[in-house]
Amino acid sequence: MDISKTLRDESKSLSAAFNAAPVQLAGHGKREIRVLKEAFAGAEDHVASDMYGTGELIEEFQAEMAEVLGKEAAVFFPSGTMAQQIALRIWSDRKGSRRVAYHPLCHLEIHEQDGLKELHHLQPLLLAEKDRLITLEDVQNMGAGIACLLLELPQREIGGQLPEYAELEAISAYCRGQGIMLHLDGARLFEALPYYGRTAAEVCSLFDSVYISFYKGIGGIAGAILAGSADFTGESKIWKRRHGGDLISLYPYIIPSRYYYRQRVDKMGQYYTDAKELAELFNACHKVVTLPEVPVSNMFHVHFALSREQVEPVLITVSEETGVGFTPRLKETGEFSCAYELNIGDLYSSIPKAKLEAAFGLLDRLLKEA
Repeated sequence: MDISKTLRDESKSLSAAFNAAPVQLAGHGKREIRVLKEAFAGAEDHVASDMYGTGELIEEFQAEMAEVLGKEAAVFFPSGTMAQQIALRIWSDRKGSRRVAYHPLCHLEIHEQDGLKELHHLQPLLLAEKDRLITLEDVQNMGAGIACLLLELPQREIGGQLPEYAELEAISAYCRGQGIMLHLDGARLFEALPYYGRTAAEVCSLFDSVYISFYKGIGGIAGAILAGSADFTGESKIWKRRHGGDLISLYPYIIPSRYYYRQRVDKMGQYYTDAKELAELFNACHKVVTLPEVPVSNMFHVHFALSREQVEPVLITVSEETGVGFTPRLKETGEFSCAYELNIGDLYSSIPKAKLEAAFGLLDRLLKEA
């Protein structure tokens, strides 16, 4: 098989091959209008919308999520970016310090165009090396004057890694002893719970404030919850208005968030089991390793010991010949290495095992020849 011919054919791309594949390994399916229509299918026509953050619809959902997270109150935000910047601003103001701490690959540091610094003038301290988790020792060596420490569970940019629960408890105890506020970037919190064997409320009890997302593992349209004490969330509502987050109505996001949360939150254990099974298939292939080798959530990274130019035609061929799409894009990690992120959702369990075996058998053979 002439793999280079696939690469030379400019009409073909990895993204096009992936999108055309009848079967895809990751996620819940394409983000299409049907996702919105399904969420609203069971909604009663007469249900009133929320209005500027008030109303039965939004208040009931906020109360439901506060109970799930074990916090006094919760506020629905249109985005996690807004919610987390506000959380760190509140803690910074209360502590009288502009200094906060988080991982070098924290979302606030690499995906938000320096919003925390430009809008709130906060000064982040980057803890740990980029390729590992923050440890208790890192926290103990932060120095004085840190208003708030942010921890992300799981740590997306390094394969969804998680600290052991005892380490998490130790970090929490240290921060409370030192008067440092602890904020949870729990965008994928529910995906981490099967590994810990804990409830969301148990994990969140270690933190002063918590953010969760409804469009990642939950698969909603958009939206986030920020939870904490009643006075904290009350102040967050003021900042939400200042940020322009108090849209006249958020129900187009709230209803899908509630619908897909209730539909999928109890499936996280299955997604976790599926992720471990899929990682085994990848690790059995030539020139492939996953990070972590054994996943600790429903996500992991797939690393190839070949250049992107070498791997793309392989994945295109596998997709076209077996009908299984692996990824729409690859990220260069070196001259002769590339990788991509994979999140398990509803799709994986519906794939016939024979089709998986055929796809990975071909992938292994082509990588061996590459």
